[in-house]
Amino acid sequence: MSTEPTHIHAGEEHGDTMTKGRIVKVALILSAITCIEFFIALYLVPHGKMTYHSANPVYIVLTLAKAFYIVAFFMHLKFEKITLIYAIVVPTLFIIGLILVLTNESHHWFDVWHPLS
Repeated sequence: MSTEPTHIHAGEEHGDTMTKGRIVKVALILSAITCIEFFIALYLVPHGKMTYHSANPVYIVLTLAKAFYIVAFFMHLKFEKITLIYAIVVPTLFIIGLILVLTNESHHWFDVWHPLS
């Protein structure tokens, strides 16, 4: 009879873990994205090379990229099973969609209550 353990510990089933090198790599990626955001905000927009209307979607995309890295690596969501990821991501996407729809609807109600503004 073998005395080898046949079970896998919860932390070992994922295969990947956070190492110092990975932490440094993710921190450098987050720093680079932040530097790009600052460059846009402090140089491109004030000097007229980019408008506010074109800078805002870029800010949103860069911020979502930073949020992905923070959630995936520092909150260890990247190492979880796909069902847990879907359980978190899908409701979040529905909430974001609801916020967008309600924001659009709020403009309609503002026009109804303040038609001459």
